[in-house]
Amino acid sequence: MVSRSYSNLLDLTSAGSPTIARSSKKFPRVATVSGALSELDDDNKSNGGSDAPSSISQERMIIVGNQLPLRAQRWESDGRKGWSFAWDEDSLLLQLKDGLGEDVEVIYVGSLKDEIDAGEQDDVAQKLLETFKCVPAFIPPELFSKFYHGFCKQHLWPLFHYMLPLSPDLGGRFDRSLWQAYVSVNKIFADKVMEVISPDDDFVWVHDYHLMVLPTFLRKRFNRVKLGFFLHSPFPSSEIYRTLPVRVELLRALLNSDLIGFHTFDYARHFLSCCSRMLGVSYQSKRGYIELEYYGRTVSIKILPVGIHMGQLHTVMDLPATEEKVAQLRDKFKDQVVLLGVDDMDIFKGISLKLLAFEHLLTQHPEKRGKVVLIQIANPARGRGKDVEEIQLETFATVARINRAFGQPGYQPVVLIDTQLQSFERIAYYVIAECCLVTAVRDGMNLIPYEYIVCRQGTEKLDKTLEISPTAPKKSMLVVSEFIGCSPSLSGAIRVNPWNIDAVSEAMDTALIVPEQEKQMRHDKHYKYVSSHDVAYWAHSFLLDLERACRDHIRRRCWGIGFGLGFRVISLDPSFRKLAVEHIVSAYKRTKNRAILLDYDGTITSSSSGPNAVGIEILNKLCNDPKNVVFVVSGKSKETLTPWFASCENLGLGAEHGYFIRPQHGAEWETCFALQDFYWKQIAEPVMQLYTETTDGSFIETKESALVWNYQLADPDFGSCQAKELLDHLESVLANEPVTVKSGQHIVEVKPQGVHKGLVAERILAMMRQKKVAADFVLCIGDDRSDEDMFEVIMCAKEEGSLSPVAEVFACTVGQKPSKAKYYLDDTAEILRMFQGLADAAAAASAAKNVSFSGQQGIVDEA
Repeated sequence: MVSRSYSNLLDLTSAGSPTIARSSKKFPRVATVSGALSELDDDNKSNGGSDAPSSISQERMIIVGNQLPLRAQRWESDGRKGWSFAWDEDSLLLQLKDGLGEDVEVIYVGSLKDEIDAGEQDDVAQKLLETFKCVPAFIPPELFSKFYHGFCKQHLWPLFHYMLPLSPDLGGRFDRSLWQAYVSVNKIFADKVMEVISPDDDFVWVHDYHLMVLPTFLRKRFNRVKLGFFLHSPFPSSEIYRTLPVRVELLRALLNSDLIGFHTFDYARHFLSCCSRMLGVSYQSKRGYIELEYYGRTVSIKILPVGIHMGQLHTVMDLPATEEKVAQLRDKFKDQVVLLGVDDMDIFKGISLKLLAFEHLLTQHPEKRGKVVLIQIANPARGRGKDVEEIQLETFATVARINRAFGQPGYQPVVLIDTQLQSFERIAYYVIAECCLVTAVRDGMNLIPYEYIVCRQGTEKLDKTLEISPTAPKKSMLVVSEFIGCSPSLSGAIRVNPWNIDAVSEAMDTALIVPEQEKQMRHDKHYKYVSSHDVAYWAHSFLLDLERACRDHIRRRCWGIGFGLGFRVISLDPSFRKLAVEHIVSAYKRTKNRAILLDYDGTITSSSSGPNAVGIEILNKLCNDPKNVVFVVSGKSKETLTPWFASCENLGLGAEHGYFIRPQHGAEWETCFALQDFYWKQIAEPVMQLYTETTDGSFIETKESALVWNYQLADPDFGSCQAKELLDHLESVLANEPVTVKSGQHIVEVKPQGVHKGLVAERILAMMRQKKVAADFVLCIGDDRSDEDMFEVIMCAKEEGSLSPVAEVFACTVGQKPSKAKYYLDDTAEILRMFQGLADAAAAASAAKNVSFSGQQGIVDEA
């Protein structure tokens, strides 16, 4: 089903993309509304603030991955052909189902490993949906090749593993046709999700880098979709990631998720740094959860490494074939200590480095020759290309050289197995290995150490095969690379830098000579963690966090903005709405005692320079109305504000966040505070100077009542880190002083206690009450955190009865974001247009009054 709501995204893929065949046969799907289902969805409706209510209340999880967790087999009998399917027990997508609970219905969306003829696709799709609850996405071979072997494996996968495309041999130059294919395939997956989703009820869980733009497609169609994404590969540092030409598109797409998961904090930290540096989106920690505010939506970050399926592993361990294989290997390596490596044959698994380290071990320790053997299982590479061929040739050559140099009759130092092993065979090698070596130079997670630990724990049958007492303590040793995702969770492993051949060789030697009791302690510690943090635990934890992240969806107002992959959803509280000019002008006309408070930077103007002529003209029109009390409240000094607004005779000013107040031009500046002694500046300024000298791009703003450390021009990560340190430092040294230390947007400020913009609002309303005037119209506009104090004061004044009983209160923030204000306008241009409307209303009222007065005067004259 093609939706017009994707037309702008499809423009990205129109050039040179193959035509995707559409099936005329419809699959059974969940209806989100009663009645007939429309083939085309209206764009305006999809971008609106609400989705259709669902008629289904059962909780379901739609799991989307590049491949379905199925094995397919072609059969032919009596001239007939067909396909038979079975679950792929090794698939993570299938295994995680155990953690979702029996009451959660699971539907899978993905592609098939085997190519299905177009004429068979309808029947296969129907069969998979009915039998396995799987929705297959049929990708044309040419398009799939560009998508998977092209963009995924040629661009994303190397880059995410820290390989820069410095030459055509290293990933190649960026090919936009591959990117278009990537977007096209993600679009196909989105269409398949749309066939089965009930958007108000279902959860969607998208997996891995193959589908990174899928969240944008789904969020555009269903603004409130409950969407989680988990990245199973590393996420590189910003210096690496920013080399990708479509870096912003991928980040924005991921931020259309509600929950984004990573295996380690390092990967999450790099992602957050990229969001900060490239999108200006910062994060904060709230009660243990890391969250980003993105256009009013809260995007949560999940950090939890995936586990293994204990039940499946134990099932294979109990197979007779496993016992037989273990017995065979036990006899074969009876008098030798086995070191084991299990890796894919690709450039990031560090097989060659491991072999060189083992060669160094045999060179430095001749006594280990004939006694220690390295079994290297090299699984077939998932990718293809020149680099795979080169690593294969290097591996074969290195193995041959080691065996020639150190081999003896009946002893082969390195046993290389480069064929695909069955599960029971691999497990048998785990069981007999004294130490497992995982020395990848970069890997997202790598579950090999987890599997090894569980296999070394063994079973009663395997203990009997190995002639071990069932009550005997178990033991295992691990040598793992620092650069793999499972490393932080294996505190008892020997961690190594795989590039340091000497260190890896030494780690191998250490693993062999560690006392038995220590091996047992390390093993027990690892087994306790692995057995309690299995794949079910991981999936259950992710679902709980996804439910928490989506808890407020139902009460939020949502609508979409942006084109193409720049699409995002604005999500705001129902009481937060755009300020209609007609509404405020109407209230302005029927009121008589008005208080107007305005921020300067980001409100009257978008620059930090002085106001322009248009702004001054509008302010004068508002100030000249005797019914108005108008104040501009700024964080800038009175020396700056005085010349800027010298031509505004009746304009009140609040400088340095309200510390200084001047009711009108020509009046003296005053403060509502007692005479201050700013001796604390002598303490704070040297501290700020220290951080200025060590933070390139930062500077100090000296005000009469405050000191501000500004790091807007500094590196965002380093500046933020230094700001936190400076905040702690200042709070420590100024703990006994009558000051407040606060952090703001790219600043750390020290000012006297009690100083905030809300003071100006309190002062104005108090002045009006002293004149026996109750304000019946209050307008307050600001754009940043410091203006929230003004919003709070005027809202409380209405609740406390300090205003007229019929008062109209308009607290308005600039931009659509969480705020104490109840209204918003998009930018300074809209603010000025609104003020122009108020000024015109004031001018019209004044003109009408003059006309009325002239008419009355004429009647008097005639009399």
